[in-house]
Order: sequence, then structure tokens, then C-alpha cells
Amino acid sequence: MTRPLSDVFLNVPFAHRGYHDVQAGRPENSFAAFDAAIAAGFGIEMDVQMSGDGDAMVFHDYDLARLTGKTGRVDQMSSAALSGIPLIGGQAGMMTLPDVLARVGGRVPLLIEVKDQDGGLGSGIGPLEAAVAAAVSDYDGPVALMSFNPHSVQRLAALVPGLPRGLVTDAFDADEWPDVPEARRRELAAIPDYDRSGASFVSHDVDDLAAPRLAELAAMGARIFCWTVRSPAQERSAREIVDNITFEGYDPGS
Repeated sequence: MTRPLSDVFLNVPFAHRGYHDVQAGRPENSFAAFDAAIAAGFGIEMDVQMSGDGDAMVFHDYDLARLTGKTGRVDQMSSAALSGIPLIGGQAGMMTLPDVLARVGGRVPLLIEVKDQDGGLGSGIGPLEAAVAAAVSDYDGPVALMSFNPHSVQRLAALVPGLPRGLVTDAFDADEWPDVPEARRRELAAIPDYDRSGASFVSHDVDDLAAPRLAELAAMGARIFCWTVRSPAQERSAREIVDNITFEGYDPGS
């Protein structure tokens, strides 16, 4: 069953991984970045990965190096250990999804991207989707779920049918997706799973908005978002096509 997006998701731009600025002490996907987004009146886009002990952690990468300077994979460490490793440029460590939901408290809309756990955007998913569903099932605020992996979106449709869901999409070029087989990349680039995944929106690469499939989906009633806008000029161009944006590195209100 498709769950349409409400207007609250269309009225404000979404800060990519929060309104982050590491030089100002606001690392991506941190409380500081989320607090700044709320203060500025932006929606929040965030990512979730799976800890080694089954918790949904708000973090983009599969390994720790870029964002913490430490070694290791997120899915091989406990949530307690991950929470104790400070993010570079910040004062705190990685957060669980329930902690973030409690902090935001429904004040702004949330887009939660469930990161692929299969490794090849295939069917090897399940535990992270279950952890996300458990966290959001009683959340009292606007939240939508999305993933590059259509299997993940379908699983979320079964677990939390009352929440809107979307597909994160792009051209699936080989250099961006080296671990995904060519046939699978070609398949996903055509966005064939929109209907069967119960999606009501797609969030597409801002550099590929001329893709004909987006116009087809829009004509079917799909809402079209894009990622990641990095300048006012890029935003003006994108908004000729999309319903809303995910942005970083500038202030859409300026």
C-alpha cells in the first residue's frame, strides 16, 4: 500500500545529514547538526546503519575512518562502543535512532535513509529494517523512510505500512557502485520498483534530473526530491523539476 507524503515534507528543504559544519563543531549526523537544522527551520535528512548488537545507529558510512578517525566497521561494534567514539569536530559519539527521535521530538520532518546491508542492493536485508521500524513505530512526528535498496523499502512497507516510503535513486554508474553487478545497476537505473515497493516519492541525484523516468514518475503522481544540492544556483535549476531538495554547504534561506 502506498502512503502519500503530507505537505509538511514539501514546505521546507531538508538539511543533508543535518545542518552540519564541522568547522563550527557540528559534524554530520550529530545532535549539534540536528539542533542547528531545527533552529533554522529545516527538515532533517539522516542515515542509519546497523551496530553489531542490532541497534539502528545514525551514521552514514559503513566504517569509522572518515568520520571518527578510528578503524573498524559499524556492524562489528556494539552500540555502546560506537556511542563512546567522538565524531571528528564534535563532542559526542554516534547516536542511536531512538536517541535522535527523542531529541527531535516531532519539531521538524525527518527523512531517514536506511543504508543497504546486502552489499549489492539485493535481498540480504532485514535486521536493520526491523530495528528502524521498532524505533519509528510510535514516534509522534512527521517521518518518511527511504533506501537505495528496493528490497529494504518493500520490507519497511510490511513493517510500518502507515509511514510514507521512497526510493533513493541515481544513474548507478560503475564508479559510484563498484560492488554492484552491472546488470543490477542497469536494472536499478530504470527505477522499476516504484510501484511494487509501495513508494510515494523518489529522491534522485541532482546531477541526473534529466532522466526520462523521473518525468514518467511525476506524471504518475510521484513526488520528486533530489540530493544533494550545494549552491543557490543549483537549487534554482533543480526546483524547475523537483518538489523538494536535500541540501548542504549553504543556507537556502539566504
